[in-house]
Amino acid sequence: MDKVEFNKGLLTFLQQSPTPFHAVQSMQARLEDAGFELLDEGATWHLESGRSYVVQRNGSSIIAFRTGHGDPADSGFCMSGAHTDSPCLKLKPNAVMQSAWAVQFAVEVYGGALLAPWFDRDLSLAGRVEYLSTDGQMRSVLLDWRRAIAIVPSLAIHLDREVNQNRNINPQKEMPPLVALAPTTGRFEFDEFVRQAVFAQHGITDMQKVLGHELYFYDTQAPAMVGLNEEFIASARLDNLLSCYISLDAMLSAHREQSTQFSLMVCNDHEEVGSSSACGAQGPFLRSVLARISAQLGAGEPSEAMERLIRRSLFLSIDNAHGIHPNFPEKHDGNHGPILNRGPVIKINANQRYATNSRSTAMFRALCEQSGIPSQAFVVRSDMACGSTIGPITASGLGVETIDIGVPTFGMHSIRELAGSDDGWLMARALRAFFQSFSPSGQPGAQS
Repeated sequence: MDKVEFNKGLLTFLQQSPTPFHAVQSMQARLEDAGFELLDEGATWHLESGRSYVVQRNGSSIIAFRTGHGDPADSGFCMSGAHTDSPCLKLKPNAVMQSAWAVQFAVEVYGGALLAPWFDRDLSLAGRVEYLSTDGQMRSVLLDWRRAIAIVPSLAIHLDREVNQNRNINPQKEMPPLVALAPTTGRFEFDEFVRQAVFAQHGITDMQKVLGHELYFYDTQAPAMVGLNEEFIASARLDNLLSCYISLDAMLSAHREQSTQFSLMVCNDHEEVGSSSACGAQGPFLRSVLARISAQLGAGEPSEAMERLIRRSLFLSIDNAHGIHPNFPEKHDGNHGPILNRGPVIKINANQRYATNSRSTAMFRALCEQSGIPSQAFVVRSDMACGSTIGPITASGLGVETIDIGVPTFGMHSIRELAGSDDGWLMARALRAFFQSFSPSGQPGAQS
């Protein structure tokens, strides 16, 4: 696969993944089609060496792994981590807001969204719905309206002359999207609105009542190559579906090449809201999977084998980095400002907002140099607060050697973000080499 083919696949994946549920569905389908065996967390596993497996939790987090040969406690795991969720507007349970003339849907802001770009965009709705069927069973279904059904209209400048000088957005008052004119009689029926979508998309006719939903608004504008020479990729949810796709590509490549290395990718939900959930990075999903692998394929006492596995592993936390914005270069430390299309970024923070240390940096830089891939470094200005990732959460939870890396982007947490068209491919090449031939336990400086 070359860069053009990689980016074409990335755009398709972004378009197919308006929510974490759809992203996991898409990744799982591709993994199973390639020959990964689907595991059920509630069933007994029968793992074998030299095989590839996939397991998901909550429909919004996923782990895929390839078993090597020998004892994983001797070689350790090459692991990557990303997250499936992105800041957005999430529908409230009692969503309908109906006035004398308009129907709006009540929303709450999910994560640290940049709100201004949500105005005047063609919005659709997607997510998961739980419903009661006519036979009394509780069922679940994924929905995606796929077309523009809503908009958050701006107030005209004539009615707010100071809007360009000083604007504070009240999410409770200003963000509910407009979805329809009010019916001339009665109320807008939310259950019927969902029922029609369930029938149109799945042919299901036995829906009796909506019991719960996790539905998210998203921008209908398709991902695109941008720039005079297509130097950029513009899309919603680059943070962090770009990293999910990079991990997926590398995992599939390791499977095709029949890599003998123990490798694993995890894509967690709920990073944008703190990761504290059963399927988030702060939950037990990754440790549970590693413990089951160690128990079946490892030798010796299970708890000791698990600890040996962790101490011989390396975890790459892959999440987007802040590229130097041409209009705001002063927002960066002059010696640590990543440039788009100059390669993967190593993210460093003295206060452990990133889990990178000198040892993990050395291992990743060695990997990039061996693969002919350039790398960069990012450190936030000393007078600014630093964001964080699943890296410190995973490192502190597992005790695994970790490095935070990412692709430089603009507009992080906007409804539409921008990345370089070379960088995803460069990171994918590094991760392919990592999964196929890198041995954390055999690298200089690695703990043994």
